[in-house]
Amino acid sequence: MKKLFRSAAVLALAAALLVSLTACGKEQETQPETEEPGQEAPATLRVGALKGPTAMGLVELMKASDLVSAGEEVPQAYDNLPDAVDSYTFTLAAAATELAPQLVKGDLDIACVPANLAATLYQQTEGEVVTLGINTLGVLYIVENGNAVQSLADLEGKTMVASGKDSTPEDALRYLLEENGVDPDTGVVIDWKNEHSECVSALASGAATIALLPQPFVTVAESKMPELRTALDLTEQWDALDNGSALITGVVVARRDVVEAHPQAVERFLEQYAASVDWVNANTADAAALIGEYGIVDAAVAEKALPACNIVCITGSEMKEKLSGYLQVLCDASADSVGGAMPGDDFYYGAE
Repeated sequence: MKKLFRSAAVLALAAALLVSLTACGKEQETQPETEEPGQEAPATLRVGALKGPTAMGLVELMKASDLVSAGEEVPQAYDNLPDAVDSYTFTLAAAATELAPQLVKGDLDIACVPANLAATLYQQTEGEVVTLGINTLGVLYIVENGNAVQSLADLEGKTMVASGKDSTPEDALRYLLEENGVDPDTGVVIDWKNEHSECVSALASGAATIALLPQPFVTVAESKMPELRTALDLTEQWDALDNGSALITGVVVARRDVVEAHPQAVERFLEQYAASVDWVNANTADAAALIGEYGIVDAAVAEKALPACNIVCITGSEMKEKLSGYLQVLCDASADSVGGAMPGDDFYYGAE
């Protein structure tokens, strides 16, 4: 019965997104006016990211872009960014369901979303969404106020809270539960919340004792509840299955029409994004200060969480190899989790 409801919901969302895509057509705010052959006019790309590791990896670029937009000089502290920093507009959201419609309607050009949602959007838009790169590897954990959970099998008969339904958190958890002998529909009760912060609140109030949380929300929860225990690292649980794939949490995607209209701007964005990720990983304290400044999470929490956030920028053939392997595992378990079928080769930008 759950699969029927989920299939109906997916079909409804697909219809809505396709209508939005058709309606927006070629009416984009970001349109090129080529001044000379082979040279693009400047384009201000609109980028959306989730308040978590995906946005945390962007903060150096966000700050530099804001300075450029304000006509101010980018300080030497950010001189690792390649060439002149482009002007971007950034939208931060608490849930992927806020970003996906904006991307498809044309209100965003680029978005950081869960990996399997990217594949679903590709199917729902008939190939009009492409993946530019992987931005977050595994950051999912089972946390507990207690000592009852030592393995995934121990979740049998338990109740837990989680956020991320119909995206990577749910699909990764369902797969791992099934592989460890627990029926995700009948063997465990999962109370799905809209945001990760709601799960933290449920733990803090005592309404829940077990939760599925990503970083940096694990660190947020620990700061409120020193007795909270990280029971399971889902990346370790995934790797233990030795299925030839890796757990991938997030990717950065773009609308195909934007990639085709602004290839140079997209390439510059990827170069600047990769540099920002490197800077964030190498400058924890300074990055944490910017993360706090942009209201992603508290700076003190960010500084503790960053080393465990697995923030990356993997592109090209390596991105295709890792992402396709992960999606294939999900697809084999449930085709609905990736939009009904594996995406085509044109889903992977810049891959040979």
